[in-house]
Amino acid sequence: MAARLPLAGWSVTIRVSGDRELHRLNRDFLGEDEPTDVLSFPSGDAEASGYLGDIVISWPAVLRQAAAFTHTPEVEAALLCVHGLLHLLGWDHAAREAEKEMNRLTVLALEKVRADVPIGRLNDG
Repeated sequence: MAARLPLAGWSVTIRVSGDRELHRLNRDFLGEDEPTDVLSFPSGDAEASGYLGDIVISWPAVLRQAAAFTHTPEVEAALLCVHGLLHLLGWDHAAREAEKEMNRLTVLALEKVRADVPIGRLNDG
């Protein structure tokens, strides 16, 4: 997939919410009746408006996952923001190769902003 970031002038909204809202959004928009950690909602007109879309993150999930993988909530939140952004740019992880590429891009993005790359959090093989 040829997902790429516009050169300049793009924006996103990031909403920090809770498990119940992520569960509701996941059910209502994706048909998945379960909570999740992050959801992305593309704007549909990013090329015309520069607005890529919305990312919603569950803060309780951030705290649980940070504790489970023994890194800070800030690192987990950064990881989920990157994950959500990649979805807005057209990436998906349904296939194993696409998942590996998303993980590679996530690591690169975290390194770029000098965030600790969480060891064991992303499948690399």
